[in-house]
Parts: sequence; C-alpha cells; structure tokens
Amino acid sequence: MTLTPVRGCLYADEPDTTPGSPVGAPWPASAQDGPAGLTVAGVSLADAADRFGTPLYVLDEGEVRSRCRAYRSALPGADVLYAAKAFLCSALADWIAEEGLGLDVCSEGELRLAAAAGFPPERILLHGNAKSPEELRLARRLRVGRIVVDNLAEVPRLAALSNADTPQRVLVRVVPGVSAGHHEAVRTGVAGQKFGFAVEGGDAEEAVRRILAQPGLVLAGLHCHLGSQVTSVEPYLTAVDRLVELLAAIRDEHGVQVPELDLGGGTPCATCPGRPRWTWTSSPRSSPSGWPTPASAAAWTSPASSSSRAGRWSRPPRSRSTGC
Repeated sequence: MTLTPVRGCLYADEPDTTPGSPVGAPWPASAQDGPAGLTVAGVSLADAADRFGTPLYVLDEGEVRSRCRAYRSALPGADVLYAAKAFLCSALADWIAEEGLGLDVCSEGELRLAAAAGFPPERILLHGNAKSPEELRLARRLRVGRIVVDNLAEVPRLAALSNADTPQRVLVRVVPGVSAGHHEAVRTGVAGQKFGFAVEGGDAEEAVRRILAQPGLVLAGLHCHLGSQVTSVEPYLTAVDRLVELLAAIRDEHGVQVPELDLGGGTPCATCPGRPRWTWTSSPRSSPSGWPTPASAAAWTSPASSSSRAGRWSRPPRSRSTGC
C-alpha cells in the first residue's frame, strides 16, 4: 500500500517531494519521503501498515524522549507533567517515567493504564471537571500524588475517602482571567466557562476555605489552564502574577503557606509546512528563575515548586489532531 495520497491532503501547500527530503510538519522530525515512500525513524510506514493493519499509530521514541528532555532542560527546578489525553499507551508511559516526567490523567481508563504500566503513582495528577466516584476511589487506592479539585462537590467526596493519617494532596483549579489560545472555544483561563474557580467573585477563595476545613485534605497548590495552541509565554507570566497574589491572600487569611503552582496549557503543534516547531527555549524567560517577581511573592517564604504541562508538543505530531 502507499500513504502518499494521505500525506498530500495534510498540507496547506505543496510539500517538498525530493526523495530523501524531510517531510516537515505535522510529521515527526525523523519523517522522510524516500524512494520507498514515507519513513519515520527509518521505518517504512507502508511496511508497518502492511504488518499491523490500519488504522495505525506510529511514535518515534527518540523524538518523544528528546522533547521530554527539552522541557526539563528549559524549565529547571520545575516538575513537568505529560498530559495523557494527548495520547497514552504502555510504552509511552514507560518512556515518560524513564525521562523523569509526571503524568496528568483525566479518566479512569488513563489512570488504570498508567497503573498497569507501573507508572510511579506519586508522580500522577488526576484531573477532570466531572470525576466519577469510582475515579476518586481508584485514585485514593493507588495513592496518586495529587488530585485537582475542579468544583465544590468534589471536596466532600474526597474528604470522605481521606483522613489525617493518609491525607490527599490537592490543587485548586483557578480561573485567573487570562485569555490565551488560538480560538475562544479553547480559552480556558477566562471566566464564564465550565472549568475551575474564578478568582474574581471569590469562588477560588471559597474552595480554599472548604479544603482547609477538611483534616484529610492537604492544599498543596493552585492550578490553572489557559487554553490550547498558546504561542507566547506572556499569558503564563500574567497568570503567575495573579496566582501568587491569591497565594498571598491565602497566607494572610489562613496563615497557610501553599508551595506549588501548576501552569497548564497546550503549547502549539505545527500543523503545516512553514510554521515553526514550538520550543520553550525560544524564550529568554522560559524557566521559573526567569519569571518576574511580583510584590506579593512574599507569600512564599521558601522557593516554591512549580510544574508545567506537556502534551501536544511532547509527543511527535501525528496526522490526526488530538486535544491537549
């Protein structure tokens, strides 16, 4: 079989068809168009399709690992989490674990797959705005490192599954009022959408109060997600300022030092030739040490930990776009 007709429909303009030339976006960097057709990391896609059948997902392990390392290098001192909703299988979970990343899961299936693959549970974060009781129970049984609280109903449910002897560390999903992303439908950092607690109006502070009242829950930090295809670090810098201001308010009202910030959002995926591949290292302020320090940073009496979310950019681009 040949995949050339499929390849042709993926481009906004004519690709370079010189034998042996790199294919370019949205294919992995190792993809080439040779005499035998498309190859990825030297493997013929036609041969792979003949051997395994279609539809077939092909990942370049070398590229996955290099992108994981690029994130860690660009964000020293921060924990980097791979967003499993971009794509997850046992082998990918192994690569991510070996490269030192954490794993962001948002369904029972993703959580069970991670557990079956032996992913370290303390490096797993459970996400989602409609977690089922079974998902919460499973997360507690597996002792995942953190659970993101997305609505007030989750607080008593989690509290009923936890106690002071085996507390659950949680993050509060905050809507910081920052607009970012290539389309309004995927801008999740602004008020008026279904995720998280808005800073404006006091919803986020109410969630914090309820969590702090539960002896089985530990408020580990604040989380925000700004959107998908975010092409600049500037929105993240604004979000950090606003979240640190909220940390200061929590300290002043409750006397609690909250140590973690989790910055979520989908970094861009090049979808056609001519669009640059995203890299965190393109920004001089791409690491936590390069962020501006707001006056309210006194909320942290010691260096805070931070995490960033990888997903669409960390896996090799595929012809089929998936959410992240």
